[in-house]
Amino acid sequence: MYSILICDDEQDIVNALKIYLTAPDLVFFEASTGKEALEVMAREDIHLVLMDIMMPEMDGISAMVKIREQSNVPIILLTAKSEDTDKILGLNTGADDYITKPFNPVEVTARVRSQLRRYFQLGSRAVAPELFTVGDIELDDSAKQVTSGGVPVSLTPTEYEILKLLMSNPGRVYSPKEIYRQVWNDSPIGSDNTVAVHIRHLREKIEINPAEPRYLKVVWGQGYKIEKGDRR
Repeated sequence: MYSILICDDEQDIVNALKIYLTAPDLVFFEASTGKEALEVMAREDIHLVLMDIMMPEMDGISAMVKIREQSNVPIILLTAKSEDTDKILGLNTGADDYITKPFNPVEVTARVRSQLRRYFQLGSRAVAPELFTVGDIELDDSAKQVTSGGVPVSLTPTEYEILKLLMSNPGRVYSPKEIYRQVWNDSPIGSDNTVAVHIRHLREKIEINPAEPRYLKVVWGQGYKIEKGDRR
C-alpha cells in the first residue's frame, strides 16, 4: 500500500487527482497549504507528494525545501503555468518531476507510478549486488547508497538513477533525451532543461568543485558522461 499526499488549495483539483489515481494499492492524504503538508509529513508515512506551487500560508516551493531537509520522498510539482522558468525553479529546489495544469489523467497516473517504482526499486527479478566505483565515488546498488570520498551522499530517486546509469557505463556519452527516456521512462519532449538541472544537482553533491567537475562531464552538443579514466 502506497501513501500519496496531495497538496493543493483548490479542493476540486485534489478531488480530480484522487479520481485519476484511484487504485486498490493507493491511499491519499490531503493538505491545502504548505504548512499543512509539513504537518502530514511529520505524522504519516508518505511515499509520494503531489505539491501545488502557488498556495497561501506557505507555498509549495518553501514546503518542498523543508521536506528535502528530512526526506528523499518523490515530489511531483503541480503548476498552472507552462513556462520553463517555473519548471526549472521547481527542479532546482528538489522536485523529481512536474505536471502542468490542466492535467492529462493518463500522464498523471504514468508519472506517479514511475516515481513510485523508482523510489521502491520494484522489480520482478532479483538483482545481484553491484558496486560501481569511479575515483572516490561509490554507488552500492544493493544497498541503494552513494558515497563520495567515503562520505554518504543523499540523492533523490531520480538523481540516483541518473548517476547509476552513467556510472554503469563509464565513458559513454548519453544525450539528454536518452537519459530522460531511460530514467523517466517517458517521451523526451522538452527534456533538456530537466536533465540539465538534475545533472547540476548531482555535481553539487558528488564533486569537490562543481564548476570544474572531475567525474561528471558535459560533452558539448552531445550530452553527459562519467569520466572512465578514474574508474577503479
